[in-house]
Amino acid sequence: MKRREFLVGAALLAGTMARSRAADIPAPSPEGLERITAYFNTEVTSGRLPGAVILVQQHGKPVYLKTFGVRDTRTGLAMTPDTIFAIHSMTKPITCLGAMMLIDEGKLALTDPVSKYVPLFAETKVGREVTLPNGTVELDLDPPDRPVNIEDLLRHTSGISYDYIGSEWVEHAYKMANIFAGHFNNREFADRISRLPLARQPGTLWRYGHSTDVLGSVIEIISGQTLYEFLKARLFDPLGMNSTKFALAGEDELVRMARPLPNDFILLAGERDRLEHPEWQSGGGGLLSTITDYQRFAQMLLNGGEFEGRRYLSPAAFKAMTTDQIGPGSGVGRDYFYFPGDGFGYGYGLAVRTDPGNAKPPPPGSLGELKWDSGSGTYFGVDPKLDMVYLMMQQTQNERGRITPAFKALVYDCYPPALRRP
Repeated sequence: MKRREFLVGAALLAGTMARSRAADIPAPSPEGLERITAYFNTEVTSGRLPGAVILVQQHGKPVYLKTFGVRDTRTGLAMTPDTIFAIHSMTKPITCLGAMMLIDEGKLALTDPVSKYVPLFAETKVGREVTLPNGTVELDLDPPDRPVNIEDLLRHTSGISYDYIGSEWVEHAYKMANIFAGHFNNREFADRISRLPLARQPGTLWRYGHSTDVLGSVIEIISGQTLYEFLKARLFDPLGMNSTKFALAGEDELVRMARPLPNDFILLAGERDRLEHPEWQSGGGGLLSTITDYQRFAQMLLNGGEFEGRRYLSPAAFKAMTTDQIGPGSGVGRDYFYFPGDGFGYGYGLAVRTDPGNAKPPPPGSLGELKWDSGSGTYFGVDPKLDMVYLMMQQTQNERGRITPAFKALVYDCYPPALRRP
């Protein structure tokens, strides 16, 4: 058989298999989708939520897309599918995928020490509390057992923390360093992080923190572009994510921006910080996006790293990114601040469902599902078993801990019981 005939035949077979697979997966029930509508209508009319946009997509097409409430209670402008949201930590999967593209091309390696790109990391020490005979506690500094490497940045095992996570000495050290003072770019921020003590030895503990911000600086150093220029050229423009950026460009975009309620003080403070540092392109939490933009990124993940005929990651790189990298045998511990949750491991920038978990009954979802959320209440999930992506865009720190699990349960309640849990 000629090569062309073989490729055409393989493509037809793949298409037939995909259609057969799609036919075996039920669509979400209309009654279940109505429950989603009722839930968010109640959240808005009760005054707990200014507004939201919800999307459920199956087989590459939206089966549910609804807007609720208003973008901003000050203006009363209605939510629309093109409303722009601060997506905070949902920036992380995008930045990590950018780094994986460089790894795919041989320009970056998982084992590269971060100091290869940010030299000050060669001097970084590990913090350790020491109790003196008189009972006082001091901070001692130890050399790292090995250098912080790129894999550590991708999987949050660098020992780099946030200023609100960890023991008192960690929080104190980060706050005293005043790392957000003045104006700074990604490289300057990475230098500031390098001067802080690591919370743990590299590679030993999953600890949420500024690792992805440092990774954004590494991408800039390798590419010779700003993080936004790199992501725009390599991801946003090809994917059609035309409203995803670190800073708004004009009045037409400003009026599309969603804002939290006036009593959501943490998010409002975050908004002020973002506006005060327009030059900082935070790879860990700085992007603004729309639900229709992020849906394209999520669909690319569901497709295994490919979207509309263009491949963004090789199958091998995609598999590495979406495989649990901190599970048994990895040597990585999980402490109280382990955010992926019950039944989840963590790949390179994404939570991945590895088992049902310990809860009885287990939380809804499927083995192999991918997800991440943010401090602003945005959330996305990718479920290969149901050939589904689902997204929630909202701006609420106050209510996100309650709404996020309720939203996920409502999505899976649209399916028969056998498909709702691992």
